[in-house]
Amino acid sequence: MSAHTTYLELSQDGGGAHKFYEVTVDGTAVTVRYGRIGAAGQTQRSVFPTAAKAQAAAAKKVGEKVRKGYEPAVPGGRAARPVTRRQVTSAPSTARATAPVLWRFRTGTPAFGIHIGEDRCWVGNQDGDVYTLGHDGEVLARFQLPDGVKCLVADDFWIYAGCDDGTVYDLSSKLPFAAYEIASDVDIFWLDIHEGVLNVSDRNGGLTVIDHEEEHQWSRNSSGAGGWMVRRDDRAVYHGHSAGVTAYSADGGRQLWHTPTSGGVLFGWQERYAVFAGTSHNVVQRLAKADGAVEATYRCDGSVYSCATSPDGQYVFAGDSASSVYCFAADGTRLWKLRTGAGSALSMQYRDEKLYMVTTDGSLVCVDATASAIAAAQGGTVPTPVDIKSAAALPTYAPATTVRTVTAAPAGGVVVECVNEAGRMRVHVVSEGYDPTWNVQFPRGIREAGARYVVESVAASSGGFYRVRGEIKRLL
Repeated sequence: MSAHTTYLELSQDGGGAHKFYEVTVDGTAVTVRYGRIGAAGQTQRSVFPTAAKAQAAAAKKVGEKVRKGYEPAVPGGRAARPVTRRQVTSAPSTARATAPVLWRFRTGTPAFGIHIGEDRCWVGNQDGDVYTLGHDGEVLARFQLPDGVKCLVADDFWIYAGCDDGTVYDLSSKLPFAAYEIASDVDIFWLDIHEGVLNVSDRNGGLTVIDHEEEHQWSRNSSGAGGWMVRRDDRAVYHGHSAGVTAYSADGGRQLWHTPTSGGVLFGWQERYAVFAGTSHNVVQRLAKADGAVEATYRCDGSVYSCATSPDGQYVFAGDSASSVYCFAADGTRLWKLRTGAGSALSMQYRDEKLYMVTTDGSLVCVDATASAIAAAQGGTVPTPVDIKSAAALPTYAPATTVRTVTAAPAGGVVVECVNEAGRMRVHVVSEGYDPTWNVQFPRGIREAGARYVVESVAASSGGFYRVRGEIKRLL
């Protein structure tokens, strides 16, 4: 019996998802290949006791996708999603001394995504690898996503990875889930998430805001291009692009202010009362959130690829195109400049007197930023960096398309139900003590009308919906 292949695509011209799903039955083997249109995708293979059972399993998989909107298609019939990989150069540093690097972990390819949480560090690279490490550098786990990681962002408990395939993955549980699908014509440059609302900045200088149900709220076109900065708080969205920084009201996109910057914005950071824009003209500028006024300028010796601050902007850090890292006082006074020892810093974050950076050579480095360590480094004394290695049996997690089933909800679990409301699949809490009219932010790929699921807990958002925490299981 010859192999039989069914190829499906889910793609809306001008928006929505842009991915394929292929099922091949060959005797008792079923091979599934899926991913972004134009990419090789991921492959899974299962073997069944008989050819009849293999065919039945394949038919079930195809049926599930068709019910979700996939349609038969011809491979190569649609163009691949537009993807811009950030092209950066990294010259040797002119600094006289090297930063006191405590440890470094090489991911293998250039990395832009970084998040330093209370108990672990996260780094994502252009191969789609996301690693979690302890603050001492121990590698704890690896997530293997289908495409390159644009950035990593935190939203309270939740950690998200925005990828080149147009999907934003929730990494908060053991297995990653697709949380948002970004329109296929949007070439993503940067993301931010606040209270479950996704903010997307793109190649053309556009800004798109999407709610927790992946439904478009509003969008704006800036006066510039290349939006490498988007930050959001309760009041506003701060969008950095080639013409400066523009602030829009969070509740509807009304422009609050626009401030031209010295050069195009290449990176952004925020604190309670200010946003910080790193630019191509060798400066970081601090802008007041209230009115966009430039409050301070921090001068570097090369284009600024990344910046960060200590709490409330007491110290300002910057990484430039010449493999140097800087520290400034709040008023703009340069305190020090040192070599990174690992290329140019593409993202950075300060926490507990340490500065973490991901660099052009794909390394996550941890710098001792205490005054004594910096003084010693300026005098030529630095520690020998520890080169962190991954364990051979490192746990690796790929995106989940199905969930485990259980026959009863465990003690303390919260039961939710998927329902069809006027053609839209919604999820509500059915356990006692919760508002049954609120929607639950829930992975769209596993929603099935009438199905019930149990989760470890749900948290109320200020937007009037619940957010899932912990592992999701299906109730039989």
